Amino acid sequence: MKQFIALFLSAICFLSCKKEIDTTPPLKKALNSTSPNIKRVIDSLEQHEVQIKFTQIDRKNDSIVFTDYSFQSDSNNYFYPASSVKLPVAILALEKLNSIQNFDRNTTFYVEGDTIETTMAIEIAKIFAISDNKAYNRLFEFLGQDEINTRLKNKGIENVRISHRIATLNADEITTKPLIFYLNDSTTTYLKKIINTPLQSLKLNQIKKGDAHIDEDDELLNEPFDFSLKNYYSINAQHQVLKRILFPEKFSNQERFNITEKQREFILNAIQSLPKDLGYTSDEYYDSYAKFFMFGDSKKPIPANIKIYNKIGYAYGTLTDCAYIKDIDNNIEFLLTATILVNKNHTFNDDNYEYDVVGIPFMAELGRELYTSELERKK
Repeated sequence: MKQFIALFLSAICFLSCKKEIDTTPPLKKALNSTSPNIKRVIDSLEQHEVQIKFTQIDRKNDSIVFTDYSFQSDSNNYFYPASSVKLPVAILALEKLNSIQNFDRNTTFYVEGDTIETTMAIEIAKIFAISDNKAYNRLFEFLGQDEINTRLKNKGIENVRISHRIATLNADEITTKPLIFYLNDSTTTYLKKIINTPLQSLKLNQIKKGDAHIDEDDELLNEPFDFSLKNYYSINAQHQVLKRILFPEKFSNQERFNITEKQREFILNAIQSLPKDLGYTSDEYYDSYAKFFMFGDSKKPIPANIKIYNKIGYAYGTLTDCAYIKDIDNNIEFLLTATILVNKNHTFNDDNYEYDVVGIPFMAELGRELYTSELERKK
């Protein structure tokens, strides 16, 4: 009888004293955080146009299982993608190189009228280390708008339209500049200019934003800023591009990027590299200079066990990051893509945005909350 009572009491203790399991979906839990970095955004959610897509990754034997979660992710709701478009353009540049005999990423070239000679490898490295606009524009001249969009469409990547260069005059010129490639010291190949299809206006929700904007003549106009001819790269499209790079085996041959394994390794190394890896000074280009999630609100070094493979966007009051985050010590890996608008005065193109006080702290805290959730999750 005494033995039975002891077993009974032990069972009661086990049922009442065991740790409670949190079954709240990870995104909901993260956005319910009491952190002021999260709370200030959630408390005024309508003005920030937040969209998030989060993917848990589980490995079982030789298989990979994705579990997707979304928050306000809607491809019909427009946000300006800024430099996030540089990732697909970089991959497609490598893909196009493979179709041209005697060219590779280390072949020297220059764009007609440009001031430097360079290689695709150098330009791609600059795109990811410091989000260099001129590097992106050189790759854009190589591809042209029509080829970029056709190649993405053929891979089943929808809700994307890349139409212009970044931070340069005549950014939306439909005719590209010729490129000259050096095959050796005495032989060059001339790639002719490409005449692309004229742009059509995007028909999306929230394509006109704000109450006022500064125009190209620095005049204040009391009317919304029209983004209908700008680049468009939805949260879902960004997530799909990164998945194809990281996990090509999960996609059919037609859906994959047509690059070699060495080229894929080159891209993966480029998108996780830190500025210091390419010789940039840490004072100006600190570790998190181009990485918002987890570390964006700090200039301290990123721990060696955390690897972040990503591409950010940063313009017109909109911050975007698309990342694969991996902790090699704790066996954690997940995908996270998010965008937020920070434009309290509802005026666009005036360079008066709350990046450092609202946007980047939100993105960093979101990454930390989800990382902690994965750290605690029983796999």
